[in-house]
Amino acid sequence: MSIRNALASLVILFSMLFVSSPSALAQTPAKDKPAETKPAEAKPAPAKTEPVDINSATEDQLKALPGVGDAYAKKIIDGRPYAKKDQLLSKKIVPKATYTKIKNLVVAKQAPKAASTTPAKDTAAKK
Repeated sequence: MSIRNALASLVILFSMLFVSSPSALAQTPAKDKPAETKPAEAKPAPAKTEPVDINSATEDQLKALPGVGDAYAKKIIDGRPYAKKDQLLSKKIVPKATYTKIKNLVVAKQAPKAASTTPAKDTAAKK
């Protein structure tokens, strides 16, 4: 068989493939189509929660904080009162890694000062 006959046979073979299914050329495979993108659904912003007061929180409220388990919750309660939340570190109540996780979730509220029980001096009586 000559080279000329072999090339002619290949041309005929390829042309039969494309002629037999003309729709194959018109269609693009599904994997080549760009993926349809769904419009981004607006996710509701996480609800702003009140920070946990380390001076008054229950053991369960403290254990709900990331990295705080039974032992740390008990240490936090036993170390009360706290003037500032960073005393969790300075008093070595929790390690730095745990404090880093919870520092934006806690606050150290101070108890309201009791009203003075001494009567106010009556300046008018002195006159």
